[in-house]
Amino acid sequence: MPLAKDLLHPTLDFERRQHKKKRLVQNPNSYFMDVKCTGCYKITTVFSHAQTVVLCVGCATVLCQPTGGKARLTEGCSFRRKH
Repeated sequence: MPLAKDLLHPTLDFERRQHKKKRLVQNPNSYFMDVKCTGCYKITTVFSHAQTVVLCVGCATVLCQPTGGKARLTEGCSFRRKH
């Protein structure tokens, strides 16, 4: 009797919904990102699950604020996910 789903080749959507430890290949949910300040256009590297307020090194404006999980970027800040 064949299985209803293939355990060796799960879909990408199924893998994203899995817990980070229960995936076929374990990998974290967190990442680093480059955030560009809206005032002085300097780029700062920020952790996605930062637990402290991150300030711009050039003009000291707030780039992101911590929440319960991921950090919330301020309005208007652009970001790029690092690999």
